Amino acid sequence: MMVTFQTRLSLDLASDALLSSYASLFGRVIRTLFAKTCAGHRLNDLKTPFLKEFGITARQFNACRVGLEGKISSAKELNKKRISGLADNLAFLEKKIRLIKDKRRRHQKKRRLFILQTRLKNLQNREEKVSLCFGSKKRFRSQFALTENNFSSHEEWKAAWQKARESEIFILGSKDETAGNQSCVAAQNGDGTLNLRLRLPHTLSTFGKYLALSNLRFAYGHQEILTALENRKAISYRFKKDRKGWLLFATVERSLPPLASDQKKGAIGLDLNAAHVALVETDRFGNPLFKKTIPLLTYGKDRNQTLALMGDLFVKLTAYALKVQKPLVIENLDFQKKKRELRESSSKQARMLSGFAYSAFHHNLSSKAARQGVELKTVNPAFTSVIGRVNYSHRYGLSIHHGAALCIARRSYGFSERPPRFPGKIPDGKGGHVALSLPARNRGKHVWSRWRALSKRLRAAHAERFRAKRNRSGDPPIAGSRDGKPSEVAGAIPARESLAALLG
Repeated sequence: MMVTFQTRLSLDLASDALLSSYASLFGRVIRTLFAKTCAGHRLNDLKTPFLKEFGITARQFNACRVGLEGKISSAKELNKKRISGLADNLAFLEKKIRLIKDKRRRHQKKRRLFILQTRLKNLQNREEKVSLCFGSKKRFRSQFALTENNFSSHEEWKAAWQKARESEIFILGSKDETAGNQSCVAAQNGDGTLNLRLRLPHTLSTFGKYLALSNLRFAYGHQEILTALENRKAISYRFKKDRKGWLLFATVERSLPPLASDQKKGAIGLDLNAAHVALVETDRFGNPLFKKTIPLLTYGKDRNQTLALMGDLFVKLTAYALKVQKPLVIENLDFQKKKRELRESSSKQARMLSGFAYSAFHHNLSSKAARQGVELKTVNPAFTSVIGRVNYSHRYGLSIHHGAALCIARRSYGFSERPPRFPGKIPDGKGGHVALSLPARNRGKHVWSRWRALSKRLRAAHAERFRAKRNRSGDPPIAGSRDGKPSEVAGAIPARESLAALLG
């Protein structure tokens, strides 16, 4: 597991100017290297001429090459995600246009559709051609609105943009080199602090061969860096300049502890919702033993507040998992696709989805669990809410969210998910219930095909029930009726419907 720690450097003016000169050279090398690759040159063929032209060492060139390859790979992956996102948006918008009856509104949606189609075509045409803007596009575009971006002149903007393009140095490490990095050698002092000896490019030889940085200490992870030095592991360094000065990042490989959880003892299912996490612990047979609701309201919180709330939650989850020695199980969800549809969603759904931070939840929980020796498993999220509502909520006296968490835990074992023969009451999540006839079992089809049919009917039943409750006046209407006609929605006495009506 690769981890990165940071500390802020306290430098004199001479050292600050020397690092700035090094960063300026590093920026020119990587930009020239990118221009050469766009012209069709291979990176490995450019090594020898670059060493002579810029006066750098082979390891310094390799650091530029690795950094550029990372930027190019990231840009390609981002372009693929943009294409996939636009394709999803187009499919969703085309489906919605067919349902719009108002001509004026449909016309506006068609204009939006044309814009997305043009954007998608442009991205597909340059799918393999990578475009990078060193210094960020946002800062580059700020030259067209100088006053709004607090610039008095174009020269001031250009100086700030150039400074941003030349504010970073990457030093590539290797376990075969001295102290894990021959271009930036670390040595431990008697008090545990570190001294760094940074090798300068030949171009900057007038300032000397090395730059010495003394008595460095990392607020977090200092001991791990010392352990990496003792075990001769690779350490990569990155110098980054911001408004306050220079930051130093050290990246090392962390050895993970052995797993303390055992699925033979059971599992802990987690269901992430808009304002809380539902937890259900099971035994090895999939029977619920313990349930709990942990608040996690991220709506209206900024990124740091959300991460802080998640950090407190992860401490509780991993501590409980270590106590019972069972793995955590979550759904392998992708909210990015849903969030891309926010423009066409209702305001209520948009607010709910915008508050979800599932990718951060999954990534940070994975990291925390790995550091604590807790196994984290992911399962397919298909129909977990429906299965939990129908199969487990009424049977075990669980809420619909705890029922989903139980389904998630059981799915990690591959247990049966067949619909019950006599479902009885199906909770609606509002204190009531509905009752539906379940689809007939067909061994030629996957069990999820039956859950898909039931899910559609269940959504319609819930909508009809809540609509009837909202519109009723005077004496309450007969449960399960609409306009005097029977419905599959049930109240005190569950109503049944035929299989033909269910699947029709």
